[in-house]
Amino acid sequence: MSLTENPAPFDIAACVLHRDAMMLVIDKPAGLAVHKGPKGGETLADHLGALSFGLPNPPELAHRLDKDTSGCLVLGRHRKALADLGKAFADGTVGKTYMAVVRGVPGEPGGRIELKLAKRSPTRGWWMAVDPKGQEAISEWRMLAAGEGFAVLALSPLTGRTHQLRVHLDAIGHPILGDSIYGGASRLPGGPILHLHSRRVVLPQKKGREPIDVRAPLPPHMRATLERAGMDPAALEQAADAAAFTPRNG
Repeated sequence: MSLTENPAPFDIAACVLHRDAMMLVIDKPAGLAVHKGPKGGETLADHLGALSFGLPNPPELAHRLDKDTSGCLVLGRHRKALADLGKAFADGTVGKTYMAVVRGVPGEPGGRIELKLAKRSPTRGWWMAVDPKGQEAISEWRMLAAGEGFAVLALSPLTGRTHQLRVHLDAIGHPILGDSIYGGASRLPGGPILHLHSRRVVLPQKKGREPIDVRAPLPPHMRATLERAGMDPAALEQAADAAAFTPRNG
């Protein structure tokens, strides 16, 4: 649930989806920034001490999600774990599946977006734009369902640029519902909350062990949007899990 919708104290331990000696995967709520910004306010860092689970130090971020994006977020529990996880994310060996509700219905069942991205403003480093002189950015998408004026997509960012999925989808004419920065803020059913969710992460393991496969349920605001449209959120989660994406590296 979005923090703004839940006045009760935030129990981060209840958000843990996976825990082992190396890492945690939590279901980050929409509306919770992962680190301090210029405006201050509550962040994930304020709660990490509750996730030490017997270790001398709290876990740290292995990657990042936007403040208004919900779902799977990976934390390393110690220095070696953070180094290994950082390398896996940088090498493109972590499988990532997102779900989004977007404006408009694509004319194709899926596709690959290869548009370089760069900072739009020197003072706001998070504000991105398509720029042929920018950094490589590749996203794949599959359409799961279509409604009246919107569609549900499964997405995989094969690179890890700031706001990558949000900018890429806006660039192809299908901004994410509720995205006030990149064109998706019109009031379709579901309101102004960003409809982007980190559904699944698949993390490689060493010594021939099976990958760690973690999935986060859709947040209430996205479930409500889909249900109002007569769609089955659980069925769409399963369809997203089954979507085939091309890993950047095997």
